[in-house]
Amino acid sequence: MPTTPSSTPRPFDGLWLPLAVAVALGIAGPLLGGYLADLMVKVMVLAIFALSLQLLVGMTGLVSLGHAAYYGIGAYATVLGSGDGGGNLFWLLFLAMGGAALYALAVGLLSLRTRGVYFIMVTLAFAQMAYFVFHDTPIGGGSDGIYLYVRPAAGALDMENRTVLFYVVLAALVFTYGLLAVVRRSRFGAALAGIRVNEQRMRAAGFPTYGYKLAAFVLAGALAGLAGFLVAARDGVVNPEMLSWHISGEVLLMVILGGIGHLRGAVLGAVAFTLLKELLGTQALVGPLADHWQLTLGLAIIGFVALLPKGLVGLVKGRKP
Repeated sequence: MPTTPSSTPRPFDGLWLPLAVAVALGIAGPLLGGYLADLMVKVMVLAIFALSLQLLVGMTGLVSLGHAAYYGIGAYATVLGSGDGGGNLFWLLFLAMGGAALYALAVGLLSLRTRGVYFIMVTLAFAQMAYFVFHDTPIGGGSDGIYLYVRPAAGALDMENRTVLFYVVLAALVFTYGLLAVVRRSRFGAALAGIRVNEQRMRAAGFPTYGYKLAAFVLAGALAGLAGFLVAARDGVVNPEMLSWHISGEVLLMVILGGIGHLRGAVLGAVAFTLLKELLGTQALVGPLADHWQLTLGLAIIGFVALLPKGLVGLVKGRKP
């Protein structure tokens, strides 16, 4: 029987700080004003999206440029499954994550037979295919998108209530972070780490690397679908731009900005990227440069990458997930 390439850390090693932050957010939630609460929900949704990509990039060594496809599919599945009268929260969550996971399975079965830049281009091609399905056909309302008339609900969990929405998103973030922390400490996570370092050696040791990578790919797609479900419930509208290549590029930038290979890095990257966009697009803070926020954002990210090659997580001493 093959042995795992690394020992298993203690179950809760390095998780106390993220747990403390989650508790603090839970306490502060009702105290936040409308703008701050909406901004925090946006950051948490993007953190889930970034964590799903971190599973591929940081934990498995698979750089995907088509991750927005699963994000968008999750959002569209939520709206299409709701209809005009709304739908059950748990059913729509299952539909969003399941639909994204199924598409990830189809993409993974083909794309994982390639490597390097070919893998990147194949994932991008599949994402663009999904984009044009929703953009050029009436199934998703064309380029205008479609609206969610009634947000998901299940008993007291009615996401029309902004406080409920905040806590549902927070719970989803805690679940995603905790799940990936458990995965990382498992034999499965150790095998993914070995594949990232030297896939050929892992195959020689008897590990079915294709199956491991496919499982990680599907799980990452399902978690991206979870983020899509939440953004659809938050905004009440979805459009094909959610599946476009630049959204995949943005979430990849979050992972790089925060620190590749660290769960905290994905969260920090989502926070930093969102705040940079907000600050650099505010005319009261940067004046006329707010009209050119894409330029200043690009320069800021270049500066961060140059000064912090290990990402923002490199500033934190305890750099365990």
